[in-house]
Amino acid sequence: MDRILSLLGLAKKAGRLETGEEPVGAAARARDARLLLLASDAAENTVRRAKHFADVGQCLLARIPADKDALGRAVGRASCAMLAVTDVGFAEAVAKRLAALDETQYGALAEKLSVKAARAAARKEEQKRHDKNLRRGRRK
Repeated sequence: MDRILSLLGLAKKAGRLETGEEPVGAAARARDARLLLLASDAAENTVRRAKHFADVGQCLLARIPADKDALGRAVGRASCAMLAVTDVGFAEAVAKRLAALDETQYGALAEKLSVKAARAAARKEEQKRHDKNLRRGRRK
């Protein structure tokens, strides 16, 4: 679990993580969120809101085996019940590490995020080729 929490801290430093209910809700409504994470001891109202945010933002939701205090320490706060990872690469890495902890609970999540990451990489590569063709003056 420590490796997952350190990865979340790294995502926070990179600016690819939203913490707290309001920023997570805004990221989900803007469809920037890729993965919503909930603390294991989050309140039922928080769980209900997170499910709503995941539905609205069409992102994945996972409840991780860390409490609010541990999650908060990882991202530089006193406590944190809800996080949103906005980068698909970080989201995929977190999901893979969660799947390594418990394959039955997080395996499907990791598979979905790896597919999304592959699609994002393909779109990025296609955009790179397109920009290169524009610089050289080629057209399709």
